[in-house]
This record gives sequence, structure tokens and C-alpha cells, in this order.
Amino acid sequence: MSVTAANTRADHAEGVRRLLSSYRDLPPTEAVRLAKPTSNLFRSRRKTGAKGLDTSGLTNVIAVDPEERTADVAGMCTYEDLVAATLPHGLAPLVVPQLKTITLGGAVTGLGIESSSFRNGLPHESVLDMDILTGTGEVVTASPGEHTDLYRAFPNSYGTLGYAVRLRIELEAVAPFVALRHVRFHSLSDLVGTMARIIETGTLDGVRIHYLDGVVFSADESYLCVGTQTSTPGPVSDYTGQQIFYRSLHHDEGVSEDRLTIADYLWRWDTDWFWCSEAFGVQNPRIRRLWPRRYRRSSFYWTLMKHEQRLHIGDRIEKLHGRPPRERVVQDIEVPIERTAQFLHWFLATVPIQPIWLCPLRLRDNEAWPLYPLQPRRTYVNVGFWSTVPVGSTDGQTNRQIERKVAELSGHKSLYSDSFYSREDFDQLYGGETYRAAKGRYDPDSRLLDLYAKAVQRR
Repeated sequence: MSVTAANTRADHAEGVRRLLSSYRDLPPTEAVRLAKPTSNLFRSRRKTGAKGLDTSGLTNVIAVDPEERTADVAGMCTYEDLVAATLPHGLAPLVVPQLKTITLGGAVTGLGIESSSFRNGLPHESVLDMDILTGTGEVVTASPGEHTDLYRAFPNSYGTLGYAVRLRIELEAVAPFVALRHVRFHSLSDLVGTMARIIETGTLDGVRIHYLDGVVFSADESYLCVGTQTSTPGPVSDYTGQQIFYRSLHHDEGVSEDRLTIADYLWRWDTDWFWCSEAFGVQNPRIRRLWPRRYRRSSFYWTLMKHEQRLHIGDRIEKLHGRPPRERVVQDIEVPIERTAQFLHWFLATVPIQPIWLCPLRLRDNEAWPLYPLQPRRTYVNVGFWSTVPVGSTDGQTNRQIERKVAELSGHKSLYSDSFYSREDFDQLYGGETYRAAKGRYDPDSRLLDLYAKAVQRR
């Protein structure tokens, strides 16, 4: 072991010690939560005033093993820092979520996804083992052969069964560049059909595909973005400056081509938080030139969004113009690929939000993960939409419509944002019986929040 690796492991051990010490300092009746400077959750949460656990020593990459293609990573390490540690070795996590400040622990206890998910599944599937601080104040190691019930129930538990303090994950080799083809479609059915063929064959026109996602601007303008890793040097685009990635997709017919470094490809959506930076005027060329580059990133836009939610600036502006307040519709859902075109046509006819992001996925594992029970060997498509709509006559009217439609199409919805399910429906959709068994074993005194209370009731 190198001196550097020995030092990072010692630092991590000290971080775990501080975490446990802060846990013991909490009164026995006080709910446990993490002290986190950032979040990628969009649920409205009550302020508790409670002191969070000390995670300051749990933010680093502990070690990268280039020969085994694995990494030991602290739970609060961001993907930005993780990728910065692995790329010099020509390696990357099997799935790198789109936003730089998503943490590895957050992507595993929640659900992460990206354009490699059609071949690599979801981030928790590449976890070899992990150390989890449970509600009892004990750190246990969970893996396919040890504390297996916790290992399999942890994904989609959102910190209600414990917090990952260390994770050992698989890595894959990556080339230094990504060659992109943006394929234009005038029919959503044609887009979905081509997507299905790429997933089944792993190729497009005989070329191997490493990355696959898409964007829908309207029923007659949509694109698949297919990426192939390459070591061939050449000019690359830069979407961290004046150019905006999603706008580069637009063209009239056929296929357009592009090239990015692997790092810029992984973070292509972060600069503008997909297309959400438009809400802050950042896509106006004059404002963009004045906006400091260090603030063109999702974490800063999220900070602005928190202020907007607290002060209700948007609703005040709507009121000044004589318009009703707006309902936040910030969601990611999955539906089976054969029902994706049906969902998209319904959504475009019902919800006035565009563009829409598409990201196909298939589980790597032959077993379902009980708290988010996608079927093994079945292809799903993640559909992401993030904006607001005028409020309806009932609380969360549009979000409730989406929940009903997704359930009707045998799909699922991620729980990082507002949810409105009844307890019965929630238990049926999110492994209620399995969850309660794991909760009873690893958090018997309910020091951590209940998942339903956290995902649905805390609005």
C-alpha cells in the first residue's frame, strides 16, 4: 500500500470516528440526519433545527486500484471528485450521474442514471460492498454475501435505513474522447424503435455504442444522442462557455456529429443543469458573457432555486401579472420501452413542459431490487422533465396525474421530488413489506425517518 493510500485510509477512519461521535452526542429521542452543504433533492422539507451528523471526513476517494478496476470511496464523495480521481487511470464508474455534486452514497441510496445505463444498469449494481451506519449507531458491512437484506434494500431507501460511509465499486476502462451522433426523428415511435434496436445489438450502423440518451422537443422533433468512445485525437467542442449542449442537437434532417473529451461528455448536462439555467437568464448570450464561468454549474443553480422556493419569487411575479401561482413538476419516471411512445404522446398532450430527457436502462442483475422493483432483463426508459405548470384545482394536480399514468403503464417514479401516493399504493410500488423488515432490523427505534414520511408526507 502506498503512503498516500495509507494516509487516505487513516483520514477516512478518523472521519468515521467523528461521525460516530456526533451520533452518540445526539439525544436518544432526536431524529438522526446528515449535515450536508448540498442536496439534489427537490422535496419540500420541514425545518427541524436538529443538528446533523458530522460528515466532514467522509468526502474523499480513499483508493483507486487500476489493476482490479475498483475504487474505495467515502459515502459523501461527489462524482466530480470521484471522476477526477479515476480518469487519470483511464477508468470511470460504470454509471456517472449527470450532476457534479451528486454523491456516490446519494446515488446508491437514491437512484442515479445516465447514458451508460442501457448497458451498465444503475449505480447500486456496481457496488461490491459498503459500510453503512445504521439507525442503531452501528457500522455494518453490506454485500451480496453479508447483511444481504440491507445490501438489497438500501437502494431507494433515501437514508432511512442508514448512511453509506464507504463503498467499493467497480470501474470500467474509458477512452479519452467520445464521438457523438445526434440522430433526428420526426416520429416518437421511430425514435423508440431505433433505441430498442441499439440496446439489443449494442451498435448503430455497425458501430459500437457506449452511451445512449435522447431529447424530445416536440412530437415531431426528437433526437437520440449516441456516443462511442475513441482514442483518436481531433478537435472537440466546449459547452462550458458560450455554447449550450442541448441547443447543439437541433438540425433539420438525418445525423449531426460532435466530439467531446470524456470528462466534458460526462458533465455535458451540468453546465446548464440540462436546460434549467434558462430560468435564470443564463442562456441569454449577453447575460452568459457576464455570468462567471465558475457559477455555470448545477450546484449554483440549485442554490438559486432554494432561495426561490423560500421566498416564492416566481409566484409573486405571476401574481403581479394576474396569473395563478405555479406547481413544481420536477420528476424522473421509468416506463417499459414498449410503452414509452404512449407515455410521451400523453405527456406532450397533457403537461406543457418541453424539452424532455430520455435515458434507457436495463438492470445488470438478474434479481429485482425490492424497493424499486424494475423487472430484470426488461428495458425501461427514464423520462425526465423539470419545470413548473399553472396550479390546478387540487394540490399537486399535475404530479398526481403523472403518478397515475406511470402506474397505469407499469412504470415507477423516482422519489427525489414531490410525491402524493397513498400509503397503500406506496407500499405496493416501493417494496413496503421488505422495507419494514429491514427497518425493524437496522433501525428498530426509528432514529431515522420512515421512507413514506420522508418521500410523501414531508411537504
